Amino acid sequence: MSVDFLKDIDFNQLAQLGMTYGLKLLGALAIFVIGKWVARALTKTVKKLMERAGVEPTLTSFVGSLVYVLLMVVVILAALSGLGVNTTSFVAILGAAGLAVGLALQGTLSNVGAAVLLILFRPFKVGDFVEAGGTAGVVEEINMFSTIFKTGDNKIVIVPNGAIIGGTITNYSAKETRRVDWSFGIGYDDDLKLAKKSLEEILTEDDRILKDPAIFVAVSELADSSVNFVCRAWVKSGDYWGVYFDTIEKVKLVFDEKGISIPYPQMDVHLDRPQGS
Repeated sequence: MSVDFLKDIDFNQLAQLGMTYGLKLLGALAIFVIGKWVARALTKTVKKLMERAGVEPTLTSFVGSLVYVLLMVVVILAALSGLGVNTTSFVAILGAAGLAVGLALQGTLSNVGAAVLLILFRPFKVGDFVEAGGTAGVVEEINMFSTIFKTGDNKIVIVPNGAIIGGTITNYSAKETRRVDWSFGIGYDDDLKLAKKSLEEILTEDDRILKDPAIFVAVSELADSSVNFVCRAWVKSGDYWGVYFDTIEKVKLVFDEKGISIPYPQMDVHLDRPQGS
């Protein structure tokens, strides 16, 4: 029975089919192996070029991974085509799947796009004190989906990159120096020149305040219950808050010592009595 079955087999046809599909399989394997090697080589080249150009490591890694995935998709399609598989349907399926994934992850992908913009334009970097996305703090990390802040009270706040790139970004660490502004009020009966001289001496005596640009002290307003001074001084960015708070304390102590009042809002009420009362 088995012998009769073997007689019905056309070994020449089997050999021809094996030769044909065997060559196609070897060709597909060769395309895959060589294509994978080329994809890795091109990915490494792209990463090296981006590193030489000074691109952020996060963006370099992301672009490298994206290039490798896209190249491998092309390699796999080429290998399947080498086997004789019609890849048109695969391309259509991949396109439909990509569209569906894109719609489903629209918000996530917008954060990725925002991360690319943040890394390219560099409005801030890790270690900067920044106000963005409704949060103020030191930037701890910038990843492809969010930026991580550490606030002044040591809380970790994670803000989506889309919320940052779509709003106002204030970088307090971008410049080496910052201007400190104060407003102080004195009473109308106080010595104006003495108060101005005292404020100038307080600012001049602080070694943390820079000599250039020079300090600025001037009367800014004759308010309802006080004469207001505006004071401005330039300091190194790291000294900003120390100078700000120390100066307020120093002004209060000096004004008390010299008898200069700091008035609070008040209102004078005059009562008119009717005649004959």
